[in-house]
Amino acid sequence: MLGQQQQANTLIRRLSYEYLCIIYLLFKQLRVHSKAIKKAGGVMLRKSVAKLPDYVSDSTPERLAKAAGLAKLTRLSFNENPVGTSPKVKEALANWAFSQGRNYPDPDALPLRTAVAERLHVNPDQLLFSSGLDEMIALICRTFLEVGDESLQPWPTYPEYQLQAAIAGATTVNAAVTPATGLIDLDDLAAHITAKTKVIWLCNPNNPTGTYLPISQIAQFMKRVPTDVLVVVDEAYIDFVADVPNPSALSLVTQFNNLLVMRTFSKLYGLANFRVGFSIVPQRIIAKMQNVRLPYNISGISQTAALAAWQDQAFTQTVKQQLLTARQQWSAFFEANRIQHYASQTNFMLYQVADPQALGAFLKQHGYLVRDSMVPGWIRQSFGTPAQDAEMRQLLLTFLKTDTEVPN
Repeated sequence: MLGQQQQANTLIRRLSYEYLCIIYLLFKQLRVHSKAIKKAGGVMLRKSVAKLPDYVSDSTPERLAKAAGLAKLTRLSFNENPVGTSPKVKEALANWAFSQGRNYPDPDALPLRTAVAERLHVNPDQLLFSSGLDEMIALICRTFLEVGDESLQPWPTYPEYQLQAAIAGATTVNAAVTPATGLIDLDDLAAHITAKTKVIWLCNPNNPTGTYLPISQIAQFMKRVPTDVLVVVDEAYIDFVADVPNPSALSLVTQFNNLLVMRTFSKLYGLANFRVGFSIVPQRIIAKMQNVRLPYNISGISQTAALAAWQDQAFTQTVKQQLLTARQQWSAFFEANRIQHYASQTNFMLYQVADPQALGAFLKQHGYLVRDSMVPGWIRQSFGTPAQDAEMRQLLLTFLKTDTEVPN
């Protein structure tokens, strides 16, 4: 009995010593981390995040107007839908059961998934939904990019690709956009593919140039891309493409298992506030992307709104027609006044002026916001209502009369 007690005491002392050693090592680690925290100004940051410039959010038109002493500011800088949102959405939300507010939303967005798959003729299991396309871009970068990888894109294009790639620790490589036409140079894009390339971004139509690449050209480009490189075709503005039968890259999804196509409800459907986007994802990778996706990322209200908007095709046809008319009027205006611009297939246009910042300030004084620093030397301007567009054209003429250096 005494021997057993001695063995127990010995075991306790040995365990106590081992625990003390562990505590000592943990203490040393804490001291090291404490020093690291102090060096980082009290915050532990990933290197890729520490390098990012501080984010400055866009204020609302109401707050900007108040700060500028203006009665009203119209935002023509976000490519929002000037027609608005389908009345069917308002009706659907009015009928939404408020009691559902206590429950988590459908993680599969099943009614919306079914409706989208039926119209687009895609496998519903290949649909991945997100809180707008910004979340989708972040999800793609979190899934496929890491430190040392390269993210390839044309430039200029949507800047969120580069931001999210940087957060993932990847390096962004820029290929050319043809200056004369604003078209993405696919030959130059292909020439920039290296062994480090993991993701290629193709915004089609491209933001901010507004230009569109035929699907036949994208198909030829895909044949030049290694199968272990993901090509992302961002079709946020595809619904505005006119006079092109079947303009979407969806027809290529079954041919290339490294092609992902993104869509959004923010533009044509006027649901930017509801944050709903989706992608058609290759079958071989969607399970992994689902692993990375945040659960319950689209609220029940947003799913209800998106489904109602998706089903109201009469309204979307009205939107398309109004914006096509606006685009034709703006193109004719730029041609008549010899203002350099790109042939847009979107709900905005990119045009060149001698001093974009001066024009931006002038338009703001008169109640309009545009993008005056997205591309050096150019203005990106969304289409407004017919009355807003008419006033904008008069303002632009007034400004150009005082500017002796009108671009040819």
